Amino acid sequence: MPLLTRITGPRDLDRLSLEQLNQLAEEIRTFLVDAVSKTGGHLGPNLGVVELTIALHRVFESPKDKVLWDTGHQSYVHKLLTGRQDFSKLKMKGGLSGYPSQAESEHDVIENSHASTVLGWADGLAKASQLLKRDDHVVAVIGDGALTGGMAWEALNNIAEAKDRPLVIVVNDNERSYAPTIGGLANHLATLRTTDGYERFLARTKDILDRTPVVGKPLYETLHGAKKGLKDFIAPQGMFEDLGLKYVGPIDGHDIEALESALARAKRFGGPVIVHCLTEKGRGYQPALQDEADRFHAVGKIHPDTGLPISTSGADWTSVFGDEMVKLGEEREDVVAITAAMLQPVGLDRFAKRFPERVFDVGIAEQHGAVSAAGLATGGLHPVFAVYATFLNRAFDQVLMDVALHKCGVTFVLDRAGITGTDGASHNGMWDMSILQVVPGLRLAAPRDADQVRAQLREAVQVKDAPTVVRFSKGAVGPAVPAVGRVGGMDVLREPGTDTPDVLLVSVGALAPMCLEIANLLDQQGITTTVVDPRWVKPVDEAMAPLAEKHRVVVTVEDNSRVGGVGSAVAQALRDAGVDVPLRDFGIPPRFLDHASRAEVMAEIGLTAPDIARQVTGLVSQLDGLPHARLRGTTPAARSAAETAVDSVEPARD
Repeated sequence: MPLLTRITGPRDLDRLSLEQLNQLAEEIRTFLVDAVSKTGGHLGPNLGVVELTIALHRVFESPKDKVLWDTGHQSYVHKLLTGRQDFSKLKMKGGLSGYPSQAESEHDVIENSHASTVLGWADGLAKASQLLKRDDHVVAVIGDGALTGGMAWEALNNIAEAKDRPLVIVVNDNERSYAPTIGGLANHLATLRTTDGYERFLARTKDILDRTPVVGKPLYETLHGAKKGLKDFIAPQGMFEDLGLKYVGPIDGHDIEALESALARAKRFGGPVIVHCLTEKGRGYQPALQDEADRFHAVGKIHPDTGLPISTSGADWTSVFGDEMVKLGEEREDVVAITAAMLQPVGLDRFAKRFPERVFDVGIAEQHGAVSAAGLATGGLHPVFAVYATFLNRAFDQVLMDVALHKCGVTFVLDRAGITGTDGASHNGMWDMSILQVVPGLRLAAPRDADQVRAQLREAVQVKDAPTVVRFSKGAVGPAVPAVGRVGGMDVLREPGTDTPDVLLVSVGALAPMCLEIANLLDQQGITTTVVDPRWVKPVDEAMAPLAEKHRVVVTVEDNSRVGGVGSAVAQALRDAGVDVPLRDFGIPPRFLDHASRAEVMAEIGLTAPDIARQVTGLVSQLDGLPHARLRGTTPAARSAAETAVDSVEPARD
């Protein structure tokens, strides 16, 4: 009987021998490769923390002791050891989250999926335990990549303030975040990896001097008293100890016995301790180890034996952007690129290969990236900062007060905008078009297809005196959606075929195909519709108000929060222009969305063509002033279809 099937909770580990623990580690790796290859997910990071997670749950007593993960994508082994072994629907609707989840288990304290925050959480939890006189322990596991974020160092500065407040910080050092970790911290950790370490040196010295008559003990005490200078010479962990943090390590992160010993010492210490563990991302799975890009950080469905994708889709939004960046780089020497530890995921790897001196990886430090971009622009360059839409939230103040206030020509490219689905609430890029509306002078583009990504990226980098934003979706990009005309700066995607149209449908970004489907459904009910793509959704095009005035209803459809989004901006523009036309905005409700596929999430919130067409049909029916079941269909068949549509009108799903 496999050992893994006998593990229903952390305390089941207590009765296993060291040999059995090592066997369990191998079983877990086999399980992860088999399970994640079927569903997709974060494979490489979890293969690297198997022994570390086992040791943590052997030494500490979760859930009484609080074990926190930064970031949570390395928590799969933790899930297995806390009774969650059904990975068949990992990241799918109704299945396990790809991150810690309070709804899943009492062992999941925080739902941490944005990097560099765990030490702040740990600081607060440790303070609470001390004030409430609890005897529990707080353990924060943080990757070396997450330590490149400034929030981690702000927290360390506070953690070190209280020498008698127990808190164990485990640095999971695999030399990588997505790609190899870069920067001064990475160099420091590399130095620590390649030294024998002060503690071992001192232990050997003590052993020798203890056997030395007369002068041995005094000499040892002298050396020990001068430990700071000696440590800097033997193993320069002084960076941590300068903050007042006890340092243990580096420890082999795949040696369960050594890990348990180090963690037990840290647990007994009674103050803040850093335990530095060296792990191997992708350990035990050869395809991952051979992947130099990111060691299978995150994979889709793959063949477990080869690591090759089960299926391939067409070109995706990210690769379209990446290819166009290379062309821009060849045409303009002033174009430079910035990434926050995600060179490949945001599509800048090809640009980096072609122009290595013009790419700056700032680590997991979006705030610094934005300010540095302002400096690059002020220095005469045009930086393009590519980042996931959900991560731009972390740098809002810098976009506002450093880039926009100083009128810097910086282009932010937001990947994974809108509903991304399977990574859950933290990764849906559903706030950018709301929070950026308040930034003076900023221009925001939402391309509807690959051609528009290329065109609007080029338009963005032409702007020298204000920030520009280009946002696009996750996954495969569909076929081109051609324009049939233009009004002001807006593309007309469908003309109404009448001088007295009913609905002006404002389509935002990648939702253009759905908006054309809505127009077709409305047409079947005798409702005439103009479909426009604003292209640049901020500022609202000056032609919007005169165009809206020619219609009976304005409808906006966006892959962003309804609160403060494009619909709100259009409504304000119409009010300012004195255009009194009813407006109905469709978008994402202001709530955190559970993980599921993009299509499932959109169906759940009513952001589908049939849902929207039903509600617009009902609205037009009310404007007609006719009985509930009548519209403007001129034939019995049209009236019958209209009645069916109106009868099924549902309220907006907020």
